[in-house]
Amino acid sequence: MSNYVQKVLEDVIRRNPGEPEFHQTATEILHSLEPVFEIHPEYEEAGLLERFVEPERIIMFRVPWVDDSGKVQVNKGYRVQYNSAIGPYKGGLRFAPSVNLSIMKFLAFEQTLKNSLTSLPMGGGKGGSDFDPTGKSEAEVMRFCQSFMTELYRHIGPSLDVPAGDIGVAAREIGYLFGQYKRIKNVYENGVLTGKGLSYGGSLIRPEATGYGATYFFVEVLKHLKLNIKGMKFSLSGFGNVAWGAAQKITQLGGKVITLSGPDGYVYIKDGLTQEMIDFMPVMNGWRHNKVSEFKDKFAQVDFIAGKKPWGNVDCDVCMPCATQNEIRIEDAKAIVAKGIKYLNEVANMPTTNEALEYLQNNKVLVCPSKAVNAGGVATSGLEMSQNSMRLSWSAEEVDEKLQGIMRNIHEQILQATVEYKLGYNLVAGANIAGFDKVAKAMMAQGCV
Repeated sequence: MSNYVQKVLEDVIRRNPGEPEFHQTATEILHSLEPVFEIHPEYEEAGLLERFVEPERIIMFRVPWVDDSGKVQVNKGYRVQYNSAIGPYKGGLRFAPSVNLSIMKFLAFEQTLKNSLTSLPMGGGKGGSDFDPTGKSEAEVMRFCQSFMTELYRHIGPSLDVPAGDIGVAAREIGYLFGQYKRIKNVYENGVLTGKGLSYGGSLIRPEATGYGATYFFVEVLKHLKLNIKGMKFSLSGFGNVAWGAAQKITQLGGKVITLSGPDGYVYIKDGLTQEMIDFMPVMNGWRHNKVSEFKDKFAQVDFIAGKKPWGNVDCDVCMPCATQNEIRIEDAKAIVAKGIKYLNEVANMPTTNEALEYLQNNKVLVCPSKAVNAGGVATSGLEMSQNSMRLSWSAEEVDEKLQGIMRNIHEQILQATVEYKLGYNLVAGANIAGFDKVAKAMMAQGCV
């Protein structure tokens, strides 16, 4: 690693103690950007990397709310407005007990490069709270969302920062958040949030978009390798909207999805998901019990393996983690290699630890990185923003066609970067460089800000 990049990385770790997820993503991204700074010494002279690794703004606030028993509860709220060089901050809100500043910063950092890859004018941001909606009543979720927005509304807007959903934040939560924003601001700015219901400005296929886009990206990879998705077996984790969208599209294109998972274990479907099973996924997710064992309760023919992850435990062609960060660790990577699996299509944000990623790449597993693979979700959010701005609504076919074009373009950008920087077919490094390129040029043009 160059002295400049190494020094900046050491400074990031020193100045942000106790933030392992942020350190992890900074290490992975900065390592791959080293060739860029060899070709562009002017970036070092402008202190570009020092500014790039520092969020433009971090907002932290308390979120007090009253539960159904009348007791006051207090959660932490976050919004990391990471980089606005190419557009307003854009990124989801996550409600989960694991949420902390390190996770918010890593997600916002990744989001900046991901949004750049879409070629849409969106900067990077992320937010959320350590509130857990699981087991809460509708009234409790509504009161929490209203309290959360009572502070957040000061910091967002259609041309400033446009949040969306993420883990724990779906159409229900977005609706409550938008209602409170509208009540406080006394304006109808439906472009302030994406992932909305269709009745008040949402976009068709938005719930499925991340999974659709992940499949479209992998299809582009297969085209490059002169292969076909038909008959390929996919091992998925999760069972929420992301896994649901991926399962739909994989099955439509002739592949087979043979696993889903939850915190309690995974289910194995030997002959692949049927349409009835796919249709049941959003129903089960809507129960918000977070138990994949309920899939076995509905479909007796599937196998449920408690307390295990699917990685390396089933014969498949492609692993597609669709759940959360760092779900593939070194022991999982070794099991994947031992099974002879050749493809990892990352759908969740940073689902693979750096140690596992290095092991997989060293053992010739082709890794399709999450910031490219899952960009279909935010890309469709960007299309929702466009529809809101123009005060019109596109058909599902129009949105899907645009999404396919965006995912195709993302693969082309990465491919160009791998050729320019002589990276072979290293999609991880190519995605980081391609995403960074546009942001870097915009930051240079805008001066020291």
